[in-house]
Amino acid sequence: PPPTPLTSHPAAGPGAAAPYGTARILTSSRMYTRMMGRTGLTNATKIAILNANYMAKRLDRYFPVLFKGKRGLVAHECIIDLRQWKGAGIEVEDVAKRLMDYGFHAPTVSWPVAGTMMIEPTESESQDALDRFCDAPLSIHAAIRPLPHRNADPHKNSANTAPPPPP
Repeated sequence: PPPTPLTSHPAAGPGAAAPYGTARILTSSRMYTRMMGRTGLTNATKIAILNANYMAKRLDRYFPVLFKGKRGLVAHECIIDLRQWKGAGIEVEDVAKRLMDYGFHAPTVSWPVAGTMMIEPTESESQDALDRFCDAPLSIHAAIRPLPHRNADPHKNSANTAPPPPP
């Protein structure tokens, strides 16, 4: 048989038992699209975009939102910029870990821009869930905002000491 990308180099090999991925993942996405139908997928997309813009508007005053369109809107995700806090000793990873203290899985960090956080609310999130999530970074912001303006140790604050040590 002719060589393939996985067999043509002796050091290259499959990273898992399924060298070309798993076909089962296709079943889930196929069933989802069939069950939702054209109208359902369109509505889900609209709600996901609405949710992302709601969150972007709530967070933009505290964490600048990148990649807004001409009308100030984002697509299905919003990317918040945390690079301005680097001088105060706060990294995007610190905020991501702190979000876990609030019970949220950390969003994608430093992609597509280093020092940013990409938030992608789904169409199934309730307004209460969106508000709970937005309240967490706003609370984190309240903890880090005074850092550049006081003589406190920037490495000893609630934003970059997550998770908190056990009592």
